[in-house]
Amino acid sequence: MSTFFPRRLFVVPILSGLLLAACSFLNSDGSDAQKRPVEPVLQLQLDAGVKSLTRSELLSSTSLQRIVIPDDVSYHQQQTYLAVPLRSLLGNLPAHGNLQFTALDGFVATIPKQLVTNEGNASQAWLAVEDPAHPWGALKPGQPSAGPFYLVWQAPEKSHISGEQWPYQIAKIGVTTPLELRYPQLMPHAEAASQEAALRGLQVFTKNCATCHSLNHGGDANIGPDLNLPMNPTEYFQQTALRYLIRDPGSVRRWNQSVMPGFKSDMISDTELDDLLIYLRQMATERPHPKTN
Repeated sequence: MSTFFPRRLFVVPILSGLLLAACSFLNSDGSDAQKRPVEPVLQLQLDAGVKSLTRSELLSSTSLQRIVIPDDVSYHQQQTYLAVPLRSLLGNLPAHGNLQFTALDGFVATIPKQLVTNEGNASQAWLAVEDPAHPWGALKPGQPSAGPFYLVWQAPEKSHISGEQWPYQIAKIGVTTPLELRYPQLMPHAEAASQEAALRGLQVFTKNCATCHSLNHGGDANIGPDLNLPMNPTEYFQQTALRYLIRDPGSVRRWNQSVMPGFKSDMISDTELDDLLIYLRQMATERPHPKTN
């Protein structure tokens, strides 16, 4: 597995406020509630209703196990976690749809349901739960950990799990339809010779880029800029420079607030990168016309 550098090795200064807003707290009224420590809660929206699970409930689950992740994507080393099989939390999912993981900082990972529900010789998805008595280390000096809830994978290489499919600081898990069905403005409409490659590029985009970026205002995440509005990166980067930016952003430009990861060839192959650039170039021709009065 690669030594993937997490896409979000920072937490915005208002994280504590986001945590309070994103999590429910099981406190009674009165002064005793004010003294009680904050209890993070994971929201599950898998059907018409919303279910909440506290960290304490998850840590006392009969499904809880101690697991070892040999090469953790976010910590770049072997990690041991208390975790529950993600399948055990999901119940009977709809026949069609994806799982959407929303993090406290706005990162949104949409993962095909079959990656989580597959059994046998496939990657195994676990929800790691941070034990307050034994907190995890910081993702970066001076920053919080990946907790309280973190999606980790055993044998990620078996299902080609990318680094963007390890969301941490999870606040909510829900069921959703594929991104391109909810945001039709993401669909390319290329000439017949290029359409197949553009559609493959769309899949590369939704798996690796849509976790942080929108395109034509289509998407769930808002960490990074829109990749087609007001301009498309294929219009202001030479192709060689754009490839370098995707593979290793620091080789093109550096600044302290940069959070974009690099996508090595074991995460986005050269062929997939070609398809992604075909998709982006196509979408540059499908930019919505600005509204006029």
